[in-house]
Amino acid sequence: MKGVVLIVEDQFIEANNLRLILKKEGYSVLPIAHSVEDARQIIEQQTPGIVLLDIHLRGALTGIDLAGSLREKNIPFVYLSANSDKPVLDTAIATKPYGFLVKPFREKDVLVMLDVATYLHQHSLDPNTGRQTRITEGQDWTGGNEFSNIIGKSPSFLEVLKNVRIVGPSETSVLILGESGTGKELIAQAIHRISARKARPLVVVNCATLPANLIEAELFGHEKGAFTGAMDKRIGKFEQADGGTIFLDEIGELPLDLQVKFLRVLQEKEIEPIGGQKRKINIRVIAATNRKLEDEMAAGRFRMDLYYRLNIFPISMPALRERKEDILVLASHFLRIFAAKEKKVITGLADHVMRDMLNYAWPGNVRELENLMERSVLMAGDEIITLSPLPPNARKNPPAGMEDRVKTMTENERDHILTALEKCHWKIYGKGGAAELLEINGSTLHSRMKKLGIEKR
Repeated sequence: MKGVVLIVEDQFIEANNLRLILKKEGYSVLPIAHSVEDARQIIEQQTPGIVLLDIHLRGALTGIDLAGSLREKNIPFVYLSANSDKPVLDTAIATKPYGFLVKPFREKDVLVMLDVATYLHQHSLDPNTGRQTRITEGQDWTGGNEFSNIIGKSPSFLEVLKNVRIVGPSETSVLILGESGTGKELIAQAIHRISARKARPLVVVNCATLPANLIEAELFGHEKGAFTGAMDKRIGKFEQADGGTIFLDEIGELPLDLQVKFLRVLQEKEIEPIGGQKRKINIRVIAATNRKLEDEMAAGRFRMDLYYRLNIFPISMPALRERKEDILVLASHFLRIFAAKEKKVITGLADHVMRDMLNYAWPGNVRELENLMERSVLMAGDEIITLSPLPPNARKNPPAGMEDRVKTMTENERDHILTALEKCHWKIYGKGGAAELLEINGSTLHSRMKKLGIEKR
């Protein structure tokens, strides 16, 4: 017998379909809850191993309202949704679910999502279980040949590597999120290298650089004579990746009509070349984007069903300004590479240069740092780099000793929330929680905490 599942869904047909899927797979299913009140009564009688939670339910309370108490009880949950309304999605995401299942449900998607959510939850409770290698905060990452080109020791970056270790050996689709220049392709390469597909090709496609009139032919291929100018048969990127992995960078740039075809590839694992017959392929998909896909979805530029099928296991890449511990480590790494390339003896950076680099916002992230270090080595006339490589108009953080400055509204809000949290011993929801003290909804408080970078202790 697998785990115990509680379904919180007020639509009988959808709830019953879920129940049948789970029972067939060997899960124990509790009585179906049609409202938040029903769910709370059931949970009082028996604690489920995981909850499948609809957002819109009967009564005044929504699934988002129940999510807070599930978090406090350490019960993992996955949202059931057909909603692409941005405020609703933002609030739901702020409650940190283990995933979303889009309606109507496909059996395979339900079972994969449950497996991933259950594994992640167990992993967070016991770091020594599963495939994860324990990583200690503060250590440099030197995790073997498959990670030899990945450098960092900041907690946020080590969290990324932990997730790579978790998802790498599986067949799950991965969505890598982050600003340009944060190293999304390096992470995709690492995932492929520790997978069972490592002996097969990793095919990289930048969706943003494909000509609009050739995207379909590039991805799916075409037969000879399929259209004017098709002088020869072309093997598309998906077929080239057969047996291996395809990495679709900047997936947010894919046109809507191609998103439909890509969704079919994900679902059916088959392609249809232009002018040719459908054929089965065996691929793993890793996608990446620097766009906020929730915004794209709300604007109608990205399909909701594709988003949720890609978003089974998201990995968020921190910006370089959020991993300051890695700035000088990376700078030294690039310094050694470019000094050797230029056959120069350069031993390090002057103190004032290092200070400037730590205070810089790095809008171009690691890619910008790499380019600036290459430029610094080219211009260096001594063993120590004394000329700051940063742009002349680079914005710096305020220097020390300016504590008497007027705080911004954001800083004041952050301090106010922290004061309330400390007073309530970091209890967010329920009676005596910070949300009650601040007279706001618990989910709203959770959303503000996430935006302000406040992590629950």
